[in-house]
Amino acid sequence: QVQLVESGGGLVQLGGSLRLSCAASRRMFATDKMGWFRQAPGKEREFVAAITWAGDRTYYADSVKGRFTISKDNAKNTVDLQMNSLKPEDTAIYYCASGGMGPLSKNYDAWGQGTQVTVSS
Repeated sequence: QVQLVESGGGLVQLGGSLRLSCAASRRMFATDKMGWFRQAPGKEREFVAAITWAGDRTYYADSVKGRFTISKDNAKNTVDLQMNSLKPEDTAIYYCASGGMGPLSKNYDAWGQGTQVTVSS
């Protein structure tokens, strides 16, 4: 099973930006998808953004649309999440995930360990 490692989390002020990165232990396949999820204290894990490996089709949660951008590098087996105009509500542990075919917001099989993002008001 593929192993995923996130990096880039940290503390940022309201309105600031952060770029998260996720590195996979093997090459992704054309049918694979990569996504980002987050979990805030006391709340359940929620979908943030996803991208297909072959066609670059993307999908975003309404809460981050227009502020976050997901991208990938097929040669390096990495996926990034550029987060702009950050709000305190974005504070959470962010997880990278990979999966096969299916809806971009669900059906993921492998997960990273998570990286903390904290936005101060």
